[in-house]
Amino acid sequence: MSTHFIYDERLGIRLPHLEKEWDMYTKEEQAEILLEWETIRGKIPDRIIELEQQINEKQRQLGEENDFARSCMLNSEIASLASMINDLWIWYRMNQTVTNRIHQ
Repeated sequence: MSTHFIYDERLGIRLPHLEKEWDMYTKEEQAEILLEWETIRGKIPDRIIELEQQINEKQRQLGEENDFARSCMLNSEIASLASMINDLWIWYRMNQTVTNRIHQ
């Protein structure tokens, strides 16, 4: 595991943590970083599926919940999970921009 990535507790994946500008890395370092990112990126859809399953379970619970405070808590948890999914999709799509920039 390289030092170019750090684990993000909230999203449940490692994210890029570059200590210098991209162009300051050698082509070999860039290729190594991209290869590692592709491995991480490939796991993002599975992570999204896990979060969607959690949302589905919380929505099921919400449908059966009669306590207003608990309903509010479940709604908040669902919103938080949805936000995580949104952020994961952003990271997933980011690769296209980075890869295109390198190959120019």
